[in-house]
Amino acid sequence: MARTIAKHALLSAVLTALPVLCSSQQKPFVMPLIPAADWRQVDSHALPLSAVTQYGGLPAVEQEFGVKSLELRTYLLGKVRTEVVVEVTPDATSAYGLLTFNETPAMTLEKDIQLTASDANETIMARGPNFIRFLHSKDASPTDSDFHALLTFVGGNKPSASALNSLPSPMPSKGLVPGSEKYLLGLAAAKLALPSFRTDLIGFDQGAEVQLGEYKIGKGTSTLVSINYPTPQIARRRFGSLSDLLRLNQDHGDDTVYGRRQGSYVFLALNTGNAAAASALMDQFQVTEGLSWDQKYNPERTFTMQLVHMIFAILLLTFVLIGACLVAGVIFFLSRRIAAKFFPASLWGHSDDDQLIRLNLKT
Repeated sequence: MARTIAKHALLSAVLTALPVLCSSQQKPFVMPLIPAADWRQVDSHALPLSAVTQYGGLPAVEQEFGVKSLELRTYLLGKVRTEVVVEVTPDATSAYGLLTFNETPAMTLEKDIQLTASDANETIMARGPNFIRFLHSKDASPTDSDFHALLTFVGGNKPSASALNSLPSPMPSKGLVPGSEKYLLGLAAAKLALPSFRTDLIGFDQGAEVQLGEYKIGKGTSTLVSINYPTPQIARRRFGSLSDLLRLNQDHGDDTVYGRRQGSYVFLALNTGNAAAASALMDQFQVTEGLSWDQKYNPERTFTMQLVHMIFAILLLTFVLIGACLVAGVIFFLSRRIAAKFFPASLWGHSDDDQLIRLNLKT
């Protein structure tokens, strides 16, 4: 009896202590909650395009990218005030072009926020058709976390998928100097980005789009230029002009320009020093062109649903035609009745049986 009581007591003790021991081995899990900075917009007013010079821009360049006016916004967090300049362009590629034109190798990319770069004076961002400048104030500037929250509040962490898909393909990354990539749509920006090159030969008036970047070659750097024309025919003519006036691929010292054409693209290598280095740079581009006939239509509805909709459309058309025939018959009948009542002398109101045929025969 005593042995049975001892077994029951031991079992009770084990069952009581087991949950306590297990709970003591579990480590508490705490999810840190970082409250977002409570930024709010307190002011917004329009500015003329000429005012962009106050914020580091150039009216001629901004106008090439389609900017017509500015919007100056003021955001407030407690007593910290930050000004933001918004430039609206026609599309996402123009805003991206302004971003690349204003970006410098001295700028650093913002962590976890796409298409955003910063230096000591400003932070620039491209969001859809908007090019945004965040001005850095020396007096009562926000903390890094608060400023990061402002960037997220204004533009989010990344552009929309449709905006990203519409952007031009990036320049080859091998050897590219960070912050040197540019996307240009006009002569004013090209003259500043390529001061030692005859930018008037590019042909912006024929729809040319230019991408360029600085690449490390040995101890120096070289500029790689990609020009995209609307058609291969335009590219062929422009490449011929470039070859004649710049003497492409002909060694004549430090000013030698090497180039090649592929389809609607023209590639140029500046300041490479020799043909081998220029060819190695231009070999990074791979242009592929395809031609397809009778592309298969990818409808939103399945074949079965298309068939059902077609049958209903046929039935609806049949009912409409039957109804039109019935209405025409009723109108025909009523018109004859009305003619017989109000115009008894009219032949329209009498049937053929009521008419007397006279032959007018004379004996």
